[in-house]
Amino acid sequence: MASIWRRRGQECGLDLEKGSSLANLQPSQSDGTGEVNQAGIDHYNKVIDALLAKGIEPYVTLYHWDLSQALEDKYSGLLDRQIIIGSPSTSHTLAVQGYDSGIHASGRCSVLRHLYCKQGSSGTEPYIVTHNMILAHATVSDIYRKKYKAEQNAEVGMLLDVIWYEPVSNSTADVESAKRAQEFQLGWSVSLTH
Repeated sequence: MASIWRRRGQECGLDLEKGSSLANLQPSQSDGTGEVNQAGIDHYNKVIDALLAKGIEPYVTLYHWDLSQALEDKYSGLLDRQIIIGSPSTSHTLAVQGYDSGIHASGRCSVLRHLYCKQGSSGTEPYIVTHNMILAHATVSDIYRKKYKAEQNAEVGMLLDVIWYEPVSNSTADVESAKRAQEFQLGWSVSLTH
């Protein structure tokens, strides 16, 4: 994927070696405070302008697994409502893999009596994190609509990842079971956003 990113950047006359990350925009102080990194803003403006000049409509992910360690430490990451991230990508995966199984950041879980993860609660934290991500999305969307929409005319959305469930057979029980699984897996994020 990185080679595609670099090649597309070169086609647009951009050096995209450093990639993209929210960390490029985050405040300059190690504790997560300070001024937003203007060089990061300038970089992304240049990327967006170059894409538009080539007739490419950019899709921007405001948050993709890149909360600074300082903010993770200060607020327990996405467990705190004070963390207002942009519309997160793959919110279900982030909540489940970061706070249920603990296999991704922030590495929290309670499976196997904390043998795998040193802290966390798999029974509650994925739901708290999902709720906080939805609140963050609503806050960011509201700010965008009020401050930037008139000038930029872009859309703000939330990327929801899905595991699709199919019934094993055409029996009513299997069809209803697949429907319930789908509604639970996707619904705990979608039903709260619409």
